[in-house]
Amino acid sequence: MSDAVRELNEIIQKYDNIVFFGGAGVSTESGIPDFRSVDGLYHQQYDYPPETILSHSFYRAKPQEFYRFYRNKMIFADAEPNAAHRKLAELEARGKVRAVITQNIDGLHQAAGSKVVLELHGSVLRNYCEKCHAFYDLDYIRNSSDVPVCEKCGGPVKPDVVLYEEGLDNETISAAVRYISEAQVLIIGGTSLAVYPAAGLIDYFKGEKLVVINKAPTPRDKFADLLIQEPIGEVMAQIV
Repeated sequence: MSDAVRELNEIIQKYDNIVFFGGAGVSTESGIPDFRSVDGLYHQQYDYPPETILSHSFYRAKPQEFYRFYRNKMIFADAEPNAAHRKLAELEARGKVRAVITQNIDGLHQAAGSKVVLELHGSVLRNYCEKCHAFYDLDYIRNSSDVPVCEKCGGPVKPDVVLYEEGLDNETISAAVRYISEAQVLIIGGTSLAVYPAAGLIDYFKGEKLVVINKAPTPRDKFADLLIQEPIGEVMAQIV
């Protein structure tokens, strides 16, 4: 165990109001690609850039192409929680972690057992008819062809994910601000902190210890009380 991981263990043992703020890097060890890593989706070649395909205007203009990309590149139904997800759930059960705030849409924190999970960008597990608001699960989207439509009213079914050009849910944002502003410890993990407005939530932290765990540099590294540039799954697996 490195000195940095040992210090992280000491912080977690000392404090009982810890909030975790995570991104794509938390799920890469579950086989879900990181959008902005060297091997991530943003470095692959498509007819349109991923940012364009995953935008509200593209979804409206070219729904067939949106769903082809979405089914192929955004859904990882066989992914399982990794050591980071499992440890965070365990720490919540022990009364250490108060909330997990995630930019991910894969539902793996809940699958690992975390109860208080704020999904800033929604979830692939939830899908709704845009006309009658009927709910549809992930399998409905996976097994549908072309643009999925509602069985009840025939309206288009849209994933409950925040696309580019769309705003974040106000209630989720308010809850995230509350948890972060009241936290003694904020652990930032597996995120480049490049996506706004989500990354701006970090500004509300006024607590005692800021921990950053990310393989690549982030804009918050210089403010961190503890910086660990290692895969977060490997780090969290060493927490006792």
